Amino acid sequence: MPLSAAESLRWHKFPVLDQGFVCLVDVMGDDSSVVQAARVSYGEGTRKVSDDRTLLRYLMRHQHTTPFEMAEIKLLVRVPMDCWRQWVRHRTASINEYSTRYSVAIDAAYSTVPDAWRKQSESNRQGSGGYFDTAAGQELTDEEQKLHRYTREVYENRIRRGAAREQARKDLPLSTYTEAYWKTDLHNLFRFLGLRMEPSAQYEIVQYATAIGEKIVSQLFPHCWEAFLDYQFGSIRLSRLDQGVIQRLAQAGTLPAADEQFLAAQDPAWQGLDRCRERDECCEKLRKLGIVRS
Repeated sequence: MPLSAAESLRWHKFPVLDQGFVCLVDVMGDDSSVVQAARVSYGEGTRKVSDDRTLLRYLMRHQHTTPFEMAEIKLLVRVPMDCWRQWVRHRTASINEYSTRYSVAIDAAYSTVPDAWRKQSESNRQGSGGYFDTAAGQELTDEEQKLHRYTREVYENRIRRGAAREQARKDLPLSTYTEAYWKTDLHNLFRFLGLRMEPSAQYEIVQYATAIGEKIVSQLFPHCWEAFLDYQFGSIRLSRLDQGVIQRLAQAGTLPAADEQFLAAQDPAWQGLDRCRERDECCEKLRKLGIVRS
C-alpha cells in the first residue's frame, strides 16, 4: 500500500536559510475534512450535490472560514529568533518553544552571505530595497561572524562557570536559532501564508512560509491550497475607491491609462496630497491589471 501524503512527509526536514528547517509533526484532516464540515447541515444524503473541489473553491471565494478550521497541522520549525518574533505575532496558534532557561542554547546562528546584505528602503520604513556591493557586504559578513563567535564564547564561558542559564543567555544575538512546535488550523495557517509569502514581507520569513506552503500544505490539502492560491494569495482586492477610479477611467475611454490620466481619475480624497499610500497602492493594482500603463 502506498504511503499517504502525511506519512511520507512526517518528520522530513525541509531546509530553510542556512541552518533552519520546517518539519511536519502531525496533521488532522485533509481536503475531505473541510468538505465534511461544510456539508454537516445537509446530512450524508446530499454529499453529491456538488463536487468537493467546487465546494472548497466556493468556501474560499466567499470567505466561509469555519470549515477550514476543522483541519489542523502541527510543525516543528528551527528559525532565527528575529524571524521568530514576527512569526509569533500570529496569535492564532499553539506554541511550545525550546527553552534556554532549561537547556543550553542551540549552537547555531543565521549568517548572511556577502551578496545578501540588504539596504533600508527609502519608501518603506519596515522594508528593504537593493543590496550592498560585494566588498561592503563582505565587511558586514566578517563583522557578523566575529560577533557570533564572541557572543557564543561569552555564553559558553558563563555556562562553564556555573551562571544560571536564564541569565547566561541574555547577550545572545537575535540571529541565534530556536526551535518550536507550532500548531494551527488551516484557516489561520492560510492567513499566515497569505501575509508571509508576500514578496513585501521580510525575506527570511518568506522562505519559511513558502517552504511550509509549497512543500507541506500543497501535499496535504491540494484542493484547499489551489483555492488559496487562486482566491487569496493570487488575488487582487479592489476597494470601493479603487473601483471608482476604474469606472472613471472607463467612462473617459482612456484604457490603458497613462499616469496623468490616472491622477485625473483619482479619488477626490487623494487630490492635493504629495504622498498618499492608498493612491500608490491603487495605481500598483491597476498596473498589474493592465489598466494603467507600466
